[in-house]
Amino acid sequence: MSVKEKIKKCLMEGEKGGERHKGLKKIQISPEKVANHVKKAIHNFRAITIFRESGFSDWSASAGFYALYHLLLAIIAKEGYESRNQSCTFALIEKMVDEKKITLNKEELKEIFDRDVTKNLENSDKILDLRESCQYSTKTILKKEEFLELKQRIKKLFDKLRKEVEK
Repeated sequence: MSVKEKIKKCLMEGEKGGERHKGLKKIQISPEKVANHVKKAIHNFRAITIFRESGFSDWSASAGFYALYHLLLAIIAKEGYESRNQSCTFALIEKMVDEKKITLNKEELKEIFDRDVTKNLENSDKILDLRESCQYSTKTILKKEEFLELKQRIKKLFDKLRKEVEK
């Protein structure tokens, strides 16, 4: 399915679902909503280290993913959209990349999420896949090297996305 078709489907899902929709919804642009997503992103970014220090480094992957995801939600909120579906969010962000509305490039977007579902989850280094692997496996610890590399990758993307929101 093309990105355009995916967004159309997501908007239809958003229209029929009311407050608890599972798609994309056109909303009034709210600087407060954008700021709240940034606050949540910062909160989640701080949790990456807190989880590691308290012996729950497997949760660092989830905190890192959601730090980035809330910045993506802030970006689409600036454009007048609300999303309740990750694949819808990523499709809209991909469209914004294609239209050069944001400076994020496709490779950076693919570092967070790759629409190619034929790739093996076990061997993936995508941040979403790492989150899912930690969340759904029995693994409870990220090795120090894994943790440091993940945090560095997330920080680089976090800084770029935050600048995007603030411009």
